[in-house]
Amino acid sequence: MLETVNPQDVGLCPARLQRLAAWLQQQVDSQRLCGASVLVARKGHIAFQQAAGLADLDSRQPFALDSIVRIYSMSKAVTTVAAMMLYEEGHFQLDAPVARYLPEFSETPVWRGPGHALDDVEPQHELMTVRQLMTHTSGLTYGFMQDNVVDEAYRAADIEFPGSAASLQELVARVAQQPLLCQPGSRWNYSVSTDVLGRLVEVWSGQDLQAYLQAALFEPLGMVDTGFHVAAHNHQRFVSLYAPLSGGGLSGVAGRSDPAAPPRQPGLKLQEAAADSRFLQPAVLFSGGGGLTSTLADYAQFCQMLLNGGALGGNRLLSRKTVAYMRMNQLPENRDMAAMGQPVWSETSYDGIGFGLGFAVVIDPVKAHIITSPGEHHWGGAASTFFWLDPQEEMFVVFLTQLMPSSTYPIRRELRTRVYQALVDPSP
Repeated sequence: MLETVNPQDVGLCPARLQRLAAWLQQQVDSQRLCGASVLVARKGHIAFQQAAGLADLDSRQPFALDSIVRIYSMSKAVTTVAAMMLYEEGHFQLDAPVARYLPEFSETPVWRGPGHALDDVEPQHELMTVRQLMTHTSGLTYGFMQDNVVDEAYRAADIEFPGSAASLQELVARVAQQPLLCQPGSRWNYSVSTDVLGRLVEVWSGQDLQAYLQAALFEPLGMVDTGFHVAAHNHQRFVSLYAPLSGGGLSGVAGRSDPAAPPRQPGLKLQEAAADSRFLQPAVLFSGGGGLTSTLADYAQFCQMLLNGGALGGNRLLSRKTVAYMRMNQLPENRDMAAMGQPVWSETSYDGIGFGLGFAVVIDPVKAHIITSPGEHHWGGAASTFFWLDPQEEMFVVFLTQLMPSSTYPIRRELRTRVYQALVDPSP
């Protein structure tokens, strides 16, 4: 586990970090969040970690540093690392067609776009590749976005990651039966791509995704509380999921907020009680795109491994060259996500932000309107969790809470501000 040191020893100001502590408490006091925690690590050590608020409003159980949460799409980085470990073993090439390993995708048609019926389709110009799964340029989608007839077809076919009672193999085969939203490689569209990638991990490794992640990542990294369900002895540490009193739902995560809209009514409503959650039971569907639960300490181990260039505690998972490659913008012609058809996601503008293998990558901080470093890479989960790694500053941050959807408040932008203002040492 990472050692905690005096913030001054790693170039962070203790007094300025109190602004971060105050901000965290404000999220609870203002009834934005029921509870939350944050960890800031720099130069291989934890400089700040704190929890505030409650894990459950009814029981009044505190939200603690060891609370277990649904990390949802923060699972995507984990699954992509697992796939890249198998890449290093020689199981595939990034530009190999997905259909080589999952033949059901060889005949998947492409919807002709807005104004056309679902059955108005054309063949794939070029078959979807593994790289396109990792970068969300595959042409796949999510049913919850409710933007078009393809999303509607996903809902009609009960394609839900996580949450389905089907196995990963069964549900991915069902995905292949739906038309693609667009030609592979033509646009960035958030999707079930990483779930399909998780199925490929099973094919390449010869193990189910749960078994492979446990043996290849979680055990070597000491991620003792991470998995597709919460073990019985940890049930009391699991956190309830909430939504804002007004609004909620995932359908608006790809849209810009209305600056003229009235302020949200303060308060929270229960979305899923910890005691009633499906995450308390062993999973049938191993969703590599959104099925993991984890803790602050466990995800910090994962982040430190990436910041170290693929190794932690004597265990090397990836080579430093592979990790460096994953951090590069993989979108065609070095375009940002806004230029690839996705201007906003979860209250974040994607001007100046590209996509690597498994996470977003900052290309131009000024264009992105955020104070950060070029090459900083990040992603979050539907319940407002978030992480980012800044190799230039030798720093990473993990933020955990349980508010659905993640587009409710600009928490991630606010958090970045509170962290970066605490830097006081000269540039590395």
